[in-house]
Amino acid sequence: MKKILIADALDQEALEKIESIPDFEVTLKTGMDEDELVKTIPDFNAAVVRGATKITKNVIDAASNLELIIRAGIGLDNIDLAAAREKGVEVANTPAATSISVAEHTFGLMLAAVRNHGKANLSMKEHKWEKKKLSGTELYGKMLGIIGIGRIGQEVAKRALAFGMKVMTYDVMDVETELDVKKVGFEELLGLADIITLHLPLTDKTKHMISDREFEKMKDGVILVNASRGGTVDEGALLRAIEAGKVRAAALDVFEKEPPDDFTLVNHPSVIATPHIGAAAKEGQKRAGMEVVSILRERLS
Repeated sequence: MKKILIADALDQEALEKIESIPDFEVTLKTGMDEDELVKTIPDFNAAVVRGATKITKNVIDAASNLELIIRAGIGLDNIDLAAAREKGVEVANTPAATSISVAEHTFGLMLAAVRNHGKANLSMKEHKWEKKKLSGTELYGKMLGIIGIGRIGQEVAKRALAFGMKVMTYDVMDVETELDVKKVGFEELLGLADIITLHLPLTDKTKHMISDREFEKMKDGVILVNASRGGTVDEGALLRAIEAGKVRAAALDVFEKEPPDDFTLVNHPSVIATPHIGAAAKEGQKRAGMEVVSILRERLS
């Protein structure tokens, strides 16, 4: 009998399929902090998480029988990969499942930023009619700079091309794509893009990849979108760039600390903010859940 811990909410149909697998004993227990996880994990052969639960070194060290950790999502930054490798615990994720969900959310943020949707919404709720004040710009013909052209970056590029945008890309890795996009260097992208969107994991190389120096190289009036990982953008530098007029608007789904302790950036009228909901579409979560089912069947049953 294999014991499976579902530590974050999972698509209901996927959960039922996991529970129906012979020789699986499934426990759904969400909202655990590290101390509770350390007490809970020893009995389990597999743990399934999304983004909320952190599988730290202490948790992995406490795991007597753990064979497999699955992240129902894209990034693996909430799992201590080095500790898992050291203990021989396999780690898997579902990188393609929510790519469309995040790409669509990114495009929603981009549209909201160029057309002042956030300001207009708040203005209307105050019973104001500020039509002339809230004029925006089109996406058509604008140069979109995509930093990170993996699965999500490519889905964003497809949608940008459909909108008639010009697309340039930069990636820290040499990623091949058949899309009609121009691969450029980092500095060139910063200097030429009208809108910049990030689609990167948070690593030592990407932490504060966009900071004061990078903002200085951007066009005046640039728009910045980040639906990847908090910490890739230096939030203090972003606030300074907005207040200086360098950045016309920022649309953020991710933050250096989630939830933030300091809402100064979020409260700025030129910032559109959402609470890390890029992957939170029913369809994407169902795909992620079904991939978890497949992984468990393949590797443990």
